[in-house]
Amino acid sequence: MRLMGLDLAWHSEKNPSAAAVGRLDNGVLSLEELEPALFGLSDILAFISNQPLLTGIAIDAPLIIENQTGQRECEKQLSRDYGSRKASCHTSNTTLYPAAASVGLSLALQDKGFGHLALAQWQIECYPHPAMIECFELPERLLYKKGDVATRKAGQRALASLIAQLASSPVLALEVPESFSRILSEDYIESLSGQALKSNEDALDAIFCLYIAGLYQTKVSGITYGCDQQGYIWVPQVQCISWSPPSQEKYAQP
Repeated sequence: MRLMGLDLAWHSEKNPSAAAVGRLDNGVLSLEELEPALFGLSDILAFISNQPLLTGIAIDAPLIIENQTGQRECEKQLSRDYGSRKASCHTSNTTLYPAAASVGLSLALQDKGFGHLALAQWQIECYPHPAMIECFELPERLLYKKGDVATRKAGQRALASLIAQLASSPVLALEVPESFSRILSEDYIESLSGQALKSNEDALDAIFCLYIAGLYQTKVSGITYGCDQQGYIWVPQVQCISWSPPSQEKYAQP
């Protein structure tokens, strides 16, 4: 069974999206393919079409937007649960995104047979920040996307360490082959700057979205905020590593 995680850029025609593809077999999810720079819906859909026997896709982007203003109800609900842990949602509505690429992608996937929250061939909207909080039992959101370069590098190193620990997860083991191991390397992350640092961030997000896809497929406990008519976000509710995760302070710059 093959699954995909997609970190979709908000402006996907101008900015790169990252995709990770893996195989789920006997309780192990193995990363098989990683594409950190897909531009535009045509590239993304072509990449998806070239994946044989793809069962499900977890996408970090708003897939259903019906509200003209304000936040979607699922965003409000999730933010009430995770706002105190610095994992509130971004706002999406048809005024801000009148022709959202994410909605277009979702509709195209539906045409290909990927139903929302389905059991056979499916697509789900996910949000990595609260999922990480649950999977890694974190007190709050990891700071790897914003801030100065030192803060972002520290956050990436912390996230990479946690992803590496999933190799021994009693819930769902994640196997990252040697050919992709550089993405999780502390020394490699420390060497990055500019677009290369952002590209590695996107790759980490795509890998974690793939892991969320694996959790959904294996039917772990989860919460669906909202509904498949007005918009939803699926968040796993399971601790995936059985020991204390490293604190981000460990990676802070002196």
